[in-house]
Amino acid sequence: MKKFLQHNGLSIVFLILFVGAMSGQIICGIREYNKELTEGGASAVTLSQYFFSGHFIEATFENLESEFLQMALFVWLTIFLKQKGSSESKGFAGQEEVDREPSARRKNAPWSVKKGGIWLTLYKHSLTLSLFILFILSFALHVLGSLKDENLQNEFKGKHLETLGDYLCGSRLWFESFQNWQSEFLSVFAIVGLSIYFRQIGSPQSKPVDAPNDETGA
Repeated sequence: MKKFLQHNGLSIVFLILFVGAMSGQIICGIREYNKELTEGGASAVTLSQYFFSGHFIEATFENLESEFLQMALFVWLTIFLKQKGSSESKGFAGQEEVDREPSARRKNAPWSVKKGGIWLTLYKHSLTLSLFILFILSFALHVLGSLKDENLQNEFKGKHLETLGDYLCGSRLWFESFQNWQSEFLSVFAIVGLSIYFRQIGSPQSKPVDAPNDETGA
C-alpha cells in the first residue's frame, strides 16, 4: 500500500480534491435547485432526481468542457508553438525526446507500438484525441443540461419551450461556455508566462532556480 501511494500520490490527491469539490457542488447545488423549484411552485426533488436535472448536468459539464478544451489545445499547440524562456515550451535547438519516432524494440513499449500500423498512428495522437473527445462529450451534455434547465425556467414563467436549434442560436449557452473558456485560456497564458521569470524548487513545471530567464524548457 505504501508503495502504491508513493507511485500514485499526485493522482490520488487530485482525485480526492475532485471528489471533495464535487460533493460540495452537489450539496449546495441541490439546495439552490430546490429553492428555485419551490419558489416556482414546484415540489423539491430528491438527490437521485437531482442528478438527472438540467441544473446539475449543466453546472457539471459546463466546467468539465472548458478543462478538457484547455488541456487538448495546450497539448496540441505545444507541438508547433514555442515560448522562449518558458518551462512549458519545447526548446529551440534541435529535436527533443518527445519528437523521436517510437520503436517497437524499446523495452516495455506499449502493445500499440509493437503492433504498428493504424494502432500506432492512433496511439501517437491518443492524448490529444482523447482530450478532444472528452471535450465534445462534455459540451454535448452541457448543451442538453442547459437546455433542460432553460425550459424549466420557461415553464415557471409561462413561456414557450425552446427547441435545440433555437437554443444553439441563443446567447445563454455561449455565455456559459465563453465565461469558462476565457478563464482556462488565461490560466494557461499565466503558467506559460510566469514560468519564464518565477521558479518553484522541486516542481517539474518549473525551471531550475538558478536557470536564466531566457532558458527554454523545464
